[in-house]
Amino acid sequence: MVRRGVHDMLSVESDIEVVGEAGTASEALARIPATRPDVAVLDVRLPDGSGVEVCREIRSRDESIRCLMLTSYSDDEALFDSIMAGASGYVLKAIRGTELLTAVRDVAAGKSLLDPTATQRVLERLRDGGGSGGKQDERLKSLTDQERKILDLIGDGLTNRAIGEQLHLAEKTIKNYVSSLLSKLGMERRSQAAAYVARLQAESDK
Repeated sequence: MVRRGVHDMLSVESDIEVVGEAGTASEALARIPATRPDVAVLDVRLPDGSGVEVCREIRSRDESIRCLMLTSYSDDEALFDSIMAGASGYVLKAIRGTELLTAVRDVAAGKSLLDPTATQRVLERLRDGGGSGGKQDERLKSLTDQERKILDLIGDGLTNRAIGEQLHLAEKTIKNYVSSLLSKLGMERRSQAAAYVARLQAESDK
């Protein structure tokens, strides 16, 4: 029902064409590469898996396909995972129809869109675990230029392999850089670093 509602809402827009739909993760993994949409709207929870995994797999094959995650649940871990999988947006199903249309258009235009309420909570949790903003900024200064570049790419949702290809470095070398920058930032997981980058970008946009 949700998929049909989203389909009907999108298909009547003159600037949007629905090229396909799927009810399971396996269907999505088969149909998305075949239709090569500009934007894939993915439910986080699917009958046979996670839309986050679909996003990660699709993005690893074709980074030009942008993913917008749609979920009923305001879940911090799912938000972290979506950021890490390379999703361009994460919105709740409670979003109004007009806002969803705007979200699809923004993601298609290359903008990063994350649900403000969910993102704010994740960032507050990150701040609580990492001290004041000033302290975080001092930690940022401790990174080398290469580590800072890799941190930004983590924020873009790239895997170690993808970062290595972009910087012309071995995947193992990137893994060592990631371990070093996480240590300097006082973090344990890549998802924390990705959320930190999202906060920095949000603050710079103010």
